Amino acid sequence: MRIIVSIPTANRPDVVVTTVLDLARQKRFPDLVIVVVADAGDIDANKIADLPFPVCVVQSERGTCVQRNTALSMLHEDDVLLFLDDDFLMAPDYLANLEKLFETQPDVVMATGTVLADGIHGPGIDHWRGIDLVSRTSDNNDPSITEVYNCYGCNMALRAAPALLDKILFDTKLKLYAWLEDVDFSRQMAAHGRIVRSSNLRGVHLGTKVGRTSGQRIGYSQIANPLYLNRKGTMAFSRALKIMWRNLASNFVRSFNAEPEIDRLGRLKGNLQAFGDLARGKLNPENVVKFE
Repeated sequence: MRIIVSIPTANRPDVVVTTVLDLARQKRFPDLVIVVVADAGDIDANKIADLPFPVCVVQSERGTCVQRNTALSMLHEDDVLLFLDDDFLMAPDYLANLEKLFETQPDVVMATGTVLADGIHGPGIDHWRGIDLVSRTSDNNDPSITEVYNCYGCNMALRAAPALLDKILFDTKLKLYAWLEDVDFSRQMAAHGRIVRSSNLRGVHLGTKVGRTSGQRIGYSQIANPLYLNRKGTMAFSRALKIMWRNLASNFVRSFNAEPEIDRLGRLKGNLQAFGDLARGKLNPENVVKFE
């Protein structure tokens, strides 16, 4: 069983290099790291040339789902693939514990970790603060393994065999940032086994704001993507409605006193544009590619 790490990235060359270099702190090195870029300038390969594990940089069309599928196409059936966001830092024992989990829990098809801190909900977390947080955690001899509805896309691992044999892919109609692609993929994999979160897979999502998708695109996806997944059958309408209402309310209320790192007005504009398209029968998650 190979443990492979894949990091899709775009427009954040300094961020992804730092994350790849941080993998050298793992007690159990990855057997391969696949960095999937949208443009040759998305990473400086010279800066990651001397690591104690192989790193492969491949290029694909821009978009989280397309880039994740590129990594899936490189797998063997016995592999375990861990997808990381380009700003996710793991505790030093993460990969060792991941290997143990998949070896000892044969019915687990996907696993996600315990996020100690998530900068996506605020201004972001400094890299060195993130290192400090993951370095001060300790392994648990009796880890809790909890079944969850879906993995969190910033750190989600999967058995390659069911994905390859059943031809499960990330939905490329969820363009660019591809919000909720982790839910869609998880629910397809759930037909083949358990999806779990482990207390021994610990990490910090820095939530770095450099190179993020525009507020309008995110806002449109906050409405279009849940409804699309509901029609597709990978999200219940009640869950989709809850997600849409929560985001719409949050964007409206906070637009009057927006956080400096979040384009609330842009998100609200995207929400309203999506509802307008819904009323006209033109709602489509692919429409985000038309926005500036």
